[in-house]
Amino acid sequence: MIPSVLPTYNRAPIAFVRGEGSWLVAEDGTRYLDLGSGIAVNALGHAHPALVATLSEQAQRLWHVSNVYRVPEQERLADLLVARTFADTVFFTNSGTETAELAIKMARKYWYDKGDAARIEILTFEGAFHGRSTGAIAAAGSEKMVKGFGPLMPGFRQLPWGDMAAFEAAIGPQTAAVMVEPIQGEGGIRAMSDDDLRRIRAACDRTGALLILDEVQCGMGRTGRLFAHEWAGVTPDIMMVAKGIGGGFPLGAVLATEAAAAGMTAGTHGSTYGGNPLGCAVGATVVETVSAPDFLAEVGRKAGLLRQKLEALVASHPDVFEAVRGQGLMLGLKCKVAPGDLVTAGYSEQILTVAAADNTLRLLPPLTITDDEIAEAVRRLDAAALRVAPATS
Repeated sequence: MIPSVLPTYNRAPIAFVRGEGSWLVAEDGTRYLDLGSGIAVNALGHAHPALVATLSEQAQRLWHVSNVYRVPEQERLADLLVARTFADTVFFTNSGTETAELAIKMARKYWYDKGDAARIEILTFEGAFHGRSTGAIAAAGSEKMVKGFGPLMPGFRQLPWGDMAAFEAAIGPQTAAVMVEPIQGEGGIRAMSDDDLRRIRAACDRTGALLILDEVQCGMGRTGRLFAHEWAGVTPDIMMVAKGIGGGFPLGAVLATEAAAAGMTAGTHGSTYGGNPLGCAVGATVVETVSAPDFLAEVGRKAGLLRQKLEALVASHPDVFEAVRGQGLMLGLKCKVAPGDLVTAGYSEQILTVAAADNTLRLLPPLTITDDEIAEAVRRLDAAALRVAPATS
């Protein structure tokens, strides 16, 4: 008999009732150190006082009015994002998947309005994850996501990850846009090099193609800059943002230049809940907090400390781990064992991690994690590694 909740997830047998900073408390009172952050969502940890205060205050004033009217909280958050990024304009959504849908529409409308309606091809990369709508799975193209779902949206071409020769050969006058994650999350914490991002930007400039960056997982301070692409010194034409921007409240945003967004006029796109007063009030507090230079500097410092300890962990368990990957507080442990086994072993050590592709264990702690919690996290990862280490003869 099918359960009342559609069984599309392989859920762990744990239910949490309370969160405090970097910790989650289960029904039985057990405390777990959270290195998953709701998959990079709880950027400021659980029940952050500033977010609780913002949400409580806004909840007593106004929750929802729809986009039929002006939404001052939405305008404030948009102004903050425009002031702190490359963007000229912002559209608010409820999730990262919805940002992918708008980014695709925006790029194709851009060329339609230029009189080149046939220019619809969007280049993406193997291992990508842009969401689970039919458009987003067509963009990623992996068999795991597309099998069984019938005809997919046409116009996407997947290229090998890191193969710049293949990219240079593929991009041309038929290319409407290039869609890429500066750091792949679901794909295994694989970071595109700064040089490759610059080459992609230069190729887009040369051909006129739009550059769409998916910073749903790697953005909002996770790498020590507000957005990961800043390290390469490039700017996109369109950018997808979600997860951390709401600090746990469902919120996403598509940021764009005026030129890229010119075709998105009244009636071309919409969202009933997107940009509601509750979500945008919380989002503004997150953006103001995370974009502060001192906050980002602390992320960078703590990231260095965590990486140093993880390198030592890898060295002490050569039969379990291969290497540390990623940037900032978006790190991965490339494993020699199944990462799912490490996740399960972590439950016994009261630490929460997330498996990813390419045999990688994701570590996405709250950006507010403390030095002591970093040390405790590595201690617990060490204990989990001992649980899964291959037996020696």
